Amino acid sequence: MSYLIKPDGYRPLLDPKQTEAGIKLIKDFFQDNLSSELRLRRVTAPLFVMKGMGINDDLNGVERAVTFPVKDLGDAHAEVVHSLAKWKRLTLAEYGIEPGYGIYTDMNAIRADERLGNLHSLYVDQWDWERVIVEDERNTEFLKETVEGIYAAMVRTEYMVCEMFPQIKPVLPRKLHFIHAEELRRLYPDITPKDREHAIAEKFGAVFIIGIGCKLGDGTRHDGRAPDYDDYTSPGIDGLPGLNGDLIVWNDLLKCALELSSMGIRVDKATMLRQLEEEGQNERLGLYFHKRLMDDTLPLSIGGGIGQSRLCMFYLRKAHIGEIQASLWPEEMRTECKACNIHLI
Repeated sequence: MSYLIKPDGYRPLLDPKQTEAGIKLIKDFFQDNLSSELRLRRVTAPLFVMKGMGINDDLNGVERAVTFPVKDLGDAHAEVVHSLAKWKRLTLAEYGIEPGYGIYTDMNAIRADERLGNLHSLYVDQWDWERVIVEDERNTEFLKETVEGIYAAMVRTEYMVCEMFPQIKPVLPRKLHFIHAEELRRLYPDITPKDREHAIAEKFGAVFIIGIGCKLGDGTRHDGRAPDYDDYTSPGIDGLPGLNGDLIVWNDLLKCALELSSMGIRVDKATMLRQLEEEGQNERLGLYFHKRLMDDTLPLSIGGGIGQSRLCMFYLRKAHIGEIQASLWPEEMRTECKACNIHLI
């Protein structure tokens, strides 16, 4: 089922020509800043991987990958990526990347089970990045330092956009607020996790929620995470579990929280074994990616994804992600959007 937020009196600040120019400016500027900030070099990424190797991102474990047979491979099945969380770590090993350096790529994916709306599309485009770390950097302090570097690149990019298009005014706070998902639950115990995101994002403007996927004090989770890439169980801030998180900003146009990045320190052998055991997924240890990690042939790493269309949507003050990217939408949504001055590509 699709879902549409219709801002009252919406009028795009940029026409289609300006919008396309803005998209290119943002993508070029931000990826250069991200590369410099985290010492990343660009690599080429796959659109699909072989099914059954454990390389594709399982997201919350229920989303279906788009799958197709490959004639010249004996009709073996490939699947379109959800993201490149595991592929990037394999690539760090293949390229022999040293600690303190990493890679980034333009990731294009299809997520056929998304609930379509202002923020969600079938088509996903993001900068996927991964950086080699050492054991001493597997802690919350290093996580926060890395997140602050990414956020600094976001602030610089917003300044550039506002210089190019004076009708757009800056809204990002200079300081990013950090909070653990359990602290957020205690702060707002009587509302849903998504509503907690709205509340904390509106209060601070930009926030990084640590511990996505860990079990909270009431036995629930803030949100799901696959157990074989992010470390969401190792002790972190104030002893609370989790070395990962989501970077969220307040979208004042839509009056909601907008997640721009999901990232984290990746599992080591002990953490992956623990998390797979907790989720009852020990059978995954027989897959290619998991064998590589257990054989000590993959480096320790930190990584994540940053939504390209979402970032452009936020900077250009667009009401719908379909104003930034070409995708498929229900005809009813297209009709409603047109009536609200939301012009879908």
